[in-house]
This record gives sequence, structure tokens and C-alpha cells, in this order.
Amino acid sequence: MTYADIKKAILDQADAERAIILAGFFKTKPGQYGERDQFLGLSMPQQHAIAKLYLHCPTEEVENLLHEPFHEMRMVGLLIWVYQARKAGPVQQQVLMEHYLTNRRYVNNWDLVDVTCPHLVGRPLLQNDRSILYDLAREDHLWSQRIAIVSTFTFIRAGQFADTFAIAELLLAHKHDLIHKAVGWMLREVGKRNTEALDEFLHDTVRQIPRTTLRYAIEKFEPARRKYYLTL
Repeated sequence: MTYADIKKAILDQADAERAIILAGFFKTKPGQYGERDQFLGLSMPQQHAIAKLYLHCPTEEVENLLHEPFHEMRMVGLLIWVYQARKAGPVQQQVLMEHYLTNRRYVNNWDLVDVTCPHLVGRPLLQNDRSILYDLAREDHLWSQRIAIVSTFTFIRAGQFADTFAIAELLLAHKHDLIHKAVGWMLREVGKRNTEALDEFLHDTVRQIPRTTLRYAIEKFEPARRKYYLTL
């Protein structure tokens, strides 16, 4: 199973009309967050199917996919690692995380981050030191910062919220809407599991939280409670 085989499988399913739509959706014009990203027009089910077909592709071949300009090639490569991580033991999960973080400059759109980092970063860190997430959150790099907060989704699912709150605080002053949304999304996920924990965090930080983050965080609250926070 080689990089060339996977690349051909992806190119065979290219859809030029859909590629134009995706390029607009993922903001690829000059000055936008996805500037210079290129699309082939594959759907997510198509990309998952290809990743499953090449599940046993060696790491070096996957890395070649990550270096491609086409978004779908990078996504398929990352999905291969996700599927490998699901079947891997702790040692191999750690290896995959290291490769993922080494190549994170190619994980350069919000869907590439969100679909993959809970599996490839969050899962290996569930029973290990998590200081790398704080390093990522402090980097002056949009996608590293999004990886830092979204990776905590794994901890949230395990009933562990402290790192989500701590990294959220580090990112409250961030200027980019994609970080505001990601932080709000993770806070909302905490609230689904422990409303009191989210309430305590919001009471401490509500006057510093960007409006978008707050709206995402309180989306599942009852109308009266949402209004209370929005008027503070």
C-alpha cells in the first residue's frame, strides 16, 4: 500500500463542481483562514471509505499524503492514522501522536483538526502528562491552538473537565472567531455533562468571554438562563 495508490484512489473520485463549493465553504480566498487550500470535491463518506481501504498504510506513506496541496488527501492521510489509533496500544498511539504533532502545519483547516485531534492527541494523553496541550495553546499558530482545546473533548467524555477550563482561559483573549467557536463548543460539551461545573466557570470568566464563545457555551441552557448570562 503506497502513497501513489491512495492518491490515485482519491483522484479517481474527484468532482470538480463539488470542489468549487467546498473551496468557498472552507474560506480559501486570499486573506481567509483557508487561503491556498485546494479541493478535489470528495465527500466525507468517500474519504472515510478510502482511509479504511488503506488502513495498513505505513506511516511514511501517510506523511506523503499530508504534504499534498489537496485538502482531501491530507484528510484521508489523517483518517488512516485515526483508524490505526483506534486499534493501537498505548505505545503506538504515542508514536502516532508524535507524527501528528510533527506534521501539524499540514493539519491546517478546522475540519482536519476537529475530526482527528481527539483521537490522535486526546486519547494518548488521557492517562499521561498533558503539558503539551498548554504548549500548543500558547503557540502563535491558529491550528495548534485549536488542536489544544479540541483535543480535550476526549477528557470531557471521560468526565474530566479541568484541562478544558484551563486551556479555555488561556484562549479567552484570542482574536480569531475559529478559536472562539472551538472554546465555546468544548464548554458546551462540559455543560451537557455537568451544568454546575460550567456555571462556576462562567461566573468567574463571563466578563472576559468573547460573545461568540459565550453563545456557543450556553446554547443548551434554558432561555431564562441564557438571557441571564448574555446580559451580564
